[in-house]
Amino acid sequence: MKAWILSVGMAVGLATAPALAGDTPAPEGAEVYFVNIEDGATVAAPVTVIFGLSGMGVAPAGTEKENTGHHHILVDRPPFGDGPEDAEMSESGLYADDNHVHFGGGQTEVTLELAPGEHTLQLVLGDQNHVPHDPPVTSEQITITVE
Repeated sequence: MKAWILSVGMAVGLATAPALAGDTPAPEGAEVYFVNIEDGATVAAPVTVIFGLSGMGVAPAGTEKENTGHHHILVDRPPFGDGPEDAEMSESGLYADDNHVHFGGGQTEVTLELAPGEHTLQLVLGDQNHVPHDPPVTSEQITITVE
């Protein structure tokens, strides 16, 4: 009897565990994009970047709500999907470092202190656990020049 209760308890626990490993679906047509800068732009430092999102809503990290996520900006690294660590991040969540900036509070813009020169930027939407959706909702990678 105890074994049966334990088995049922484990099954219920597994069934209610939060979805990880990129299991959070993205609705068809969802899109993230840069509102105020475009590929090839020359900008002054500091650089204000405004994030756009259509087909989904923005929610802080940790919020489990269908068709929502929060922004991440990738700076000076390969496009998402081409980086050597991207398969791991697709399952366990985006890293937080100088090249992967999180906006877990639900922010929709940032002012970046970028050194003069050429930089690449890309937006990636993450679910409540910083894991990219399935399929990933990403912007095109853009290149900007900071004066």
